[in-house]
Amino acid sequence: MAFNNTHLFEWLVIDNKSGDDSKSIILSRFPFVRWVEMPINSGFARANNKGIYVSTGEVVLLLNPDTLILNNAIENSYQRFIRSNYVACGVQLLNEDHTPQISGNYFMMGGLNYLLPLPYIGGFVKWLGFMLNVKKPNIPDASEEVEVDWINGAYLMVKKDAIKAAGALDEDFFLYAEEAEWCSRLKKIGKLCIFGQYKVVHLQGETANQTFGSSGKGYYNLYDRKGLQIMLSNFVRIRKQFGVFWFLVQLLMYSITVPVFFGVSIIDNLFHLRNPFLDFTRAFYFSKNVGRIWLFASKIMINKPFFYKVL
Repeated sequence: MAFNNTHLFEWLVIDNKSGDDSKSIILSRFPFVRWVEMPINSGFARANNKGIYVSTGEVVLLLNPDTLILNNAIENSYQRFIRSNYVACGVQLLNEDHTPQISGNYFMMGGLNYLLPLPYIGGFVKWLGFMLNVKKPNIPDASEEVEVDWINGAYLMVKKDAIKAAGALDEDFFLYAEEAEWCSRLKKIGKLCIFGQYKVVHLQGETANQTFGSSGKGYYNLYDRKGLQIMLSNFVRIRKQFGVFWFLVQLLMYSITVPVFFGVSIIDNLFHLRNPFLDFTRAFYFSKNVGRIWLFASKIMINKPFFYKVL
């Protein structure tokens, strides 16, 4: 990363109890950084809120540690942002090979896009949406300025007066979905956008995979501890943003998927001349995660403060 005009910005690193020597390494190279240590691994929302509270500027940027800034994107997007009427903005995120990564998203009724990762049923929902010409829930590649409903939290720039009006990140979340819920409140204050002309590489999921002992990128993994955290956070977001009705609808769909997964996988594998029980391990862990969600269901519906962390 090239740090141009460092004096123009206040650089904060929030250490979520890393337990390594990153502080000495970073401060020796970048002495202008202000280091803030959290007492525990408090997750995305609480750590970023700490940074927001101690920051002194009128604009804050939530920036993941697994990002690489290209062509002075921070300063360029900031200068454009402060001259705009937007309350929050992002940039076009890129994968490591510089292919586009989803950066801006649209809300769907009841968060129905969370059904897409479901085995078999997700494919049917996607086909149905295509047949009904439903608007895609995201922007695959933004080349210019485009208005969105919510922004990927890897690079999320927000004006402080909007945060004062909408509130900070919800600290019930540990990881995943918190930026979507936050943007739903920010959007009530003003408009959000992606400045697609500015690019940032996001090495998506590397830190989380190490933490959870998982693999893969994106949010389609529903079969291990990381998958459980994704599912739990998504359900918490659905309850907070869309209400109890949609929470129950989604939980019912996930529950129905359990017997569908076991049954259809047998037929599918037999049809393709494979071991009929090839997918039973994944189906078992998926059903186990759905069962864990049911254990949290009453807490989620009541919607009282609770830290939804399963790490």
